[in-house]
Amino acid sequence: MTKAVACPQCGAKVEWTPASRFRPFCSERCKLIDLGQWAAERYRVPAEDPPEDGDAQEPEDKRY
Repeated sequence: MTKAVACPQCGAKVEWTPASRFRPFCSERCKLIDLGQWAAERYRVPAEDPPEDGDAQEPEDKRY
């Protein structure tokens, strides 16, 4: 039984085999679209703002 996954770009079914050259993408086009998204920094991981200097205090014994 061959596993099929959905292409991350267009949702087309892709067989997960060595013959599927661009897996997990269905084609080179979808692969390049995804690469362009990364290059344009459209995929970002949300991060918390660093604490202000007054908020984060080190314990007395840890200061140098």
